[in-house]
Amino acid sequence: MILPFSFALATPEANSVREGARSQSLTQALSEAFGQRSFLLLVIGYFTCGFQLAFITVHLPAYLVDRGLSTDVGGQTIAVIGLFNIAGSLLSGWLSNLMPKRYLLSIIYFSRALAILGFITFPVTALSTLTFAAVMGFLWLSTIAPTNGIITVIFGTRWLATLSGLAFLAGGFLGAWLGGIVYEQAHSYDQVWWLAILLGLLSAAINLPIIEKPVPRLAAVAA
Repeated sequence: MILPFSFALATPEANSVREGARSQSLTQALSEAFGQRSFLLLVIGYFTCGFQLAFITVHLPAYLVDRGLSTDVGGQTIAVIGLFNIAGSLLSGWLSNLMPKRYLLSIIYFSRALAILGFITFPVTALSTLTFAAVMGFLWLSTIAPTNGIITVIFGTRWLATLSGLAFLAGGFLGAWLGGIVYEQAHSYDQVWWLAILLGLLSAAINLPIIEKPVPRLAAVAA
């Protein structure tokens, strides 16, 4: 059902040619992207996003059962995350037009780290879990608008989905996989929670030096 709506977002032919995007191949796009320091910093930061989201989605319900809560709470938690994600994503997209996107990303990652720290520090109850779900849901996909916005500013829209997907891939895989490996060995998720906090703090710092300006290819066309 989503596919027909994509036509409304398609880049007009004139704009694509003007941006010099049509002539750029996938290999050229990847070479250009990974040759940019700002994109590498963005990828490192986005790794945290994938890691945290995949870990919480896959392993939080099991973590709650370990803490003595019912499986119902796990389902309610994921639902609350999805509900508050709507508001968080909309607000993030709006703020991305009003402030430097790198600062917004830094705030989001730092807030996630604080939310996780508070969740694992205090006793885990149904109320604390749902409160955590609301906060994390608000921050859940709020990284996507500023991340995609930075990629668009730097490289244009031609390979946006590819570059954004590559930035998210590694973290998403490790968040789900590493959570299971650590639990099998330590019979606890504590180490992964602390890793998620550390990654959040690092990402908050890593995003700050990003330079939000077009690569020479686009800058030359604009000039």
